[in-house]
Amino acid sequence: MANPVGNFVVHSLRGTSQVFFMENALTGVIFFAAMAYASYVSGVWATTIGAAVGVLVATLTAKLLNCDEPSVASGLYGFNGVLVGAALPTLIAVSPQLWVSVVVGAAVSTVVTAAFGATLTSKWGVPGSTGPFVLTGWLMVAAAYSFGTLQVTGDTPKLASDYVQGLASIPQPQELVEIFFRNIGQVYLLGPAISGVIILVGIFIASVPAGIAAVAGSLIAMVVAIGMGVAPSPVSQGLYGFSPVLTAMAVGVIFLKPSFRVAVYAVLATIMTVFVQGALDVLVAPGGIPSFTAPYVLTMYLFIAPKKLMAPHPHTPVSGHLIEHGREAPAHPAGAAH
Repeated sequence: MANPVGNFVVHSLRGTSQVFFMENALTGVIFFAAMAYASYVSGVWATTIGAAVGVLVATLTAKLLNCDEPSVASGLYGFNGVLVGAALPTLIAVSPQLWVSVVVGAAVSTVVTAAFGATLTSKWGVPGSTGPFVLTGWLMVAAAYSFGTLQVTGDTPKLASDYVQGLASIPQPQELVEIFFRNIGQVYLLGPAISGVIILVGIFIASVPAGIAAVAGSLIAMVVAIGMGVAPSPVSQGLYGFSPVLTAMAVGVIFLKPSFRVAVYAVLATIMTVFVQGALDVLVAPGGIPSFTAPYVLTMYLFIAPKKLMAPHPHTPVSGHLIEHGREAPAHPAGAAH
């Protein structure tokens, strides 16, 4: 007999794993473990609770709106919601109104996901990915400045290494390792390096090639950011690495068929993401909003758009945006393409 509650939980956990393009409920559980560890270390559980609320609300909204069932079951309508749920408590002080914002933002992220699928994916064959999260997150955080009951906050990094203080141009080996894992954890807005370790384990459980791409993305981001002289503090926090990690995975193994040519293409895209990160940080700073995963989203859109020139690689179950052997793929609902 079907278990609606059990299925709903599984679909939500898949949504949690889809932040890193995985469709695996166990990986989703591991990702929540990474968030819980970060909350335990900081003593603040709002981010983990917000992520749980976000993915549940987003998935429930998709079901209530009768969105494409295979896409909902795969978690493709949940991953933007879980990011909205994690981001808002990270940037806005806890209050009853914050939780209203989390619920509204998560529900709206589902609508925006469907809108991206009906336009960007359907018309141009480019997956929406975390674009709906970026748009929804920007609007919700910007709106918080207008609401007296919401207080936009920010954690001041408490890192005192020679690198962060500007006394050394290259981090010490131990700090390089920590930055490497923070690059991965910051996709979920998590600061502890251990959280990045846990997330990387979850990725490898779901897909070894994706795990390798995540490792490569983090390494490339470190080399480029440090080599180009980015301010040490954001580099140490992993803020210049999480978007490149997603780009390396998306371009290298998720949306294009892996090959040597695609690997070189993905390296170029990953390097460019670091530059886009720097550019967007400057552009959005006056508005008091973070760039979120916008550097990844923008770069991925630009590098995936010309994929007709390359062999396809499906991201099941939504494959309507793919091109197969020079012809359009068979018709398939593409409303929630990741």
